[in-house]
Amino acid sequence: MNSQSPDALLELLAGGAVHSGEELARELGMSRAAVWKKIEALRALGVEIEGRAGSGYALARRLERLDEAAIRAALAASTRTRLRQLRIVAVTTSTNADLNLEADRLDSGSVLLAEAQTAGRGRRGRSWVSPFAAGFLGSLFWRFECGLADLAGLSLAVGVGLAEAWRACGVEVQVKWPNDLWIRDRKLAGVLIEAGGEFHGPSHVVIGLGLNLALPVALREGLDQPVTDLAAHLMPPMARNAAVGVCLDALFAALIEFEHQGLAPFLARWPAVDALAGRAVDVIESQRRWHGQACGIDERGRLRVQCGDRMQHVDAGEISVRLA
Repeated sequence: MNSQSPDALLELLAGGAVHSGEELARELGMSRAAVWKKIEALRALGVEIEGRAGSGYALARRLERLDEAAIRAALAASTRTRLRQLRIVAVTTSTNADLNLEADRLDSGSVLLAEAQTAGRGRRGRSWVSPFAAGFLGSLFWRFECGLADLAGLSLAVGVGLAEAWRACGVEVQVKWPNDLWIRDRKLAGVLIEAGGEFHGPSHVVIGLGLNLALPVALREGLDQPVTDLAAHLMPPMARNAAVGVCLDALFAALIEFEHQGLAPFLARWPAVDALAGRAVDVIESQRRWHGQACGIDERGRLRVQCGDRMQHVDAGEISVRLA
């Protein structure tokens, strides 16, 4: 066990017992001051560590770490067939950024998962906040023979596939166009797709997913948008590695279907998961802000918004539900 890694301290705390600072220092071979710095570093990553006066430190909640064998066992046979590489890291800046750097040498179907990210990204440059070991944080690399021009709508297809997978598990997940996962108007997950390659082919994508499994109450209340997690909607709770399996199965299945049939089958299934249908929305495109009523999507996956007597088709933009 490397005493300098974040895992070393977590391994000592994982059993649930209370450990004094002196005991931790002795086990890790460092000073108590150094132990304190590691505890603060873990807290900064979202690990809830309680400091108990007169006794020491303990985890406030049990952590289920990512486990490759458990994840592989949870996967469907079709996913295991296409899964070329599964890597797990404790902490990285961004799994999307990591895979983009390796794009030239990666096999299609390569996955990178992280317990935590220090610079996780969402759509439109936003950050994605998730505590250590509190959900799904990871990215999938996929190659296409087709060109970038033929990948329009992939984002929507991924959103539909993920929502359907969780609905099959008993969670009424919807999609806020194009691919945010919502439960009762609270955000459960975000997807960031970055594409590269040639306009006429071949091309590739890196699909990043951040999904909340079990968020601390303090974090939920401190965010600037309503969020939720699977723990609030699944009884009994699902094991974290099993939840990762559900997400990977959904991503692989959506990509394989899109690869063979394009956007068409997802268009037909969109109305069942559409979180915006019939609702008043605000649309922000570049520097322009306007509002209307969401009316589903068109054959290209664009959002249809009725604005006065005109039907507008939104390719890209920021959409929010308009408050009365």
